[in-house]
Amino acid sequence: MAVGLAITSQNGEKSNGRVTLYVVLSCMMAAMGGVIFGYDIGITGGVTSMEPFLKKFFHRIYLRMKSDVKVSNYCKFNSQLLTSFTSSLYVAGFFTSFLASYVTRVFGRKPSIVAGGAAFLAGTALGGAAFNVYMLIVGRLLLGVGVGFANQAVPLYLSEMALPRFRGAINNGFQLSIGIGALSANLINYGTEKIKGGHGWRVSLAMAAVPATFLTLGALFLPETPNSLIQTSQDNQKAKLILQRIRGVEDVQAELDDLTKASSSTSKTSEQQSFKIILKRRYRPQLVMAIAIPFFQQVTGINVIAFYAPLLFRTIGLGESASLLSSVMTGIVGTGSTFISMLIVDKLGRRTLFIVGGIQMLVSQCIVGGIMAVHLKDHGGLSKGYAYMVLVMICIYVAGFGWSWGPLGWLVPSEIFPLEIRSAGQSITVAVSFLFTFVIAQTFLAMLCHFKSGIFFFFGGWVVVMTAFVYYFLPETKNVPLEQMEKVWREHWFWKGIVGKTSDSYDAL
Repeated sequence: MAVGLAITSQNGEKSNGRVTLYVVLSCMMAAMGGVIFGYDIGITGGVTSMEPFLKKFFHRIYLRMKSDVKVSNYCKFNSQLLTSFTSSLYVAGFFTSFLASYVTRVFGRKPSIVAGGAAFLAGTALGGAAFNVYMLIVGRLLLGVGVGFANQAVPLYLSEMALPRFRGAINNGFQLSIGIGALSANLINYGTEKIKGGHGWRVSLAMAAVPATFLTLGALFLPETPNSLIQTSQDNQKAKLILQRIRGVEDVQAELDDLTKASSSTSKTSEQQSFKIILKRRYRPQLVMAIAIPFFQQVTGINVIAFYAPLLFRTIGLGESASLLSSVMTGIVGTGSTFISMLIVDKLGRRTLFIVGGIQMLVSQCIVGGIMAVHLKDHGGLSKGYAYMVLVMICIYVAGFGWSWGPLGWLVPSEIFPLEIRSAGQSITVAVSFLFTFVIAQTFLAMLCHFKSGIFFFFGGWVVVMTAFVYYFLPETKNVPLEQMEKVWREHWFWKGIVGKTSDSYDAL
């Protein structure tokens, strides 16, 4: 059940370690935090395309879609209230990420995961029982609190539990879980849309309680990570016992020494100080990546597909059931490509997947934009052939994201921070992700109305920028132990001029 592996410590010694069943089960349970996030992303796009849901909560859109033939195809779903329903979760997640940073650092990764699951359960109850739009939005604010805690803690938990050589594969399990959650939501939406009486949307929203319950109850039995135990309690003996259990060997002293040394500089650092420390010059590369990577991840345009795929497919002329089924297809492709990424990320490296995935997304976006520019006018729809060609291109685009910016957008930020700024750095990453997810979700339907097919060229332009950014400024991090990650910046052609051979005294801003 385990794979033998040698890990090189900072002093050059080797200690044996293997992937144990205990680690696999713990990481699978923690990754349920990704399932709840993915389920919410998938369920939102589905229910907002269901006519009973629109008729009850967004009646103007329903009437416009059914009877107003003068409205452009690109503008049928343009509504600030509808986008507020989608994006309110990310406002709550943005503010929660800073609270979650404190909880994760002071109390540990496990309490944050438990808190995330509990808040998500409360939001699910409100959403499933909603009788007006305000109840819906309050429910989504609670969902945002849950996702804010989960997205802060789970990637850190996975990175800290994993062996360096398999950290990419294990951490990519978070994005795989997001994909599984979104795919499950798409399948449920496709089934509940057929429920008679118009209450299928309630079932779709309420079913989010299933993964949230698993996460909340399962997290109670999770072990805390050795890194967190040393950081929060200075209990080296307990950390050693956990290390022995998760590595499957008795000799873990070399890794424990690395963790203890990394923690020594953080023991007297408060949460407020950690946010000040991350602004210091020696951590400038990590700060830039904490902001740039989640920003670029959102301006790939992926959440346009995730949130609004059924609406987009209806825009190009597919019916309600066909649109939901098309979303299922894109969900299968996304989940499958993320699984492939898990298998190859520690062999090919992060940079290769970023660049190849970026090229793939750019080409497919340009083709989709070109087809819609030429063949989809303000009125009427695409022919069946062109509609299915758009579907195929979107699947290719989703595959490109699924093995590049999807999983790596969570993996790279979670592995580049030293322990003293790890929680603060992750909270910045999560906050930036939520902020720009909110901006994209809130503005996309209006942008689609005004840009029309040009929206795909808009996101394609950003893909060019982010691919160039990775090529020039992101060093390779595969197989590098977390506590030795700083050396990749000191050896990089650009960042070495900023961080140099820094010491504790070289902290100028």
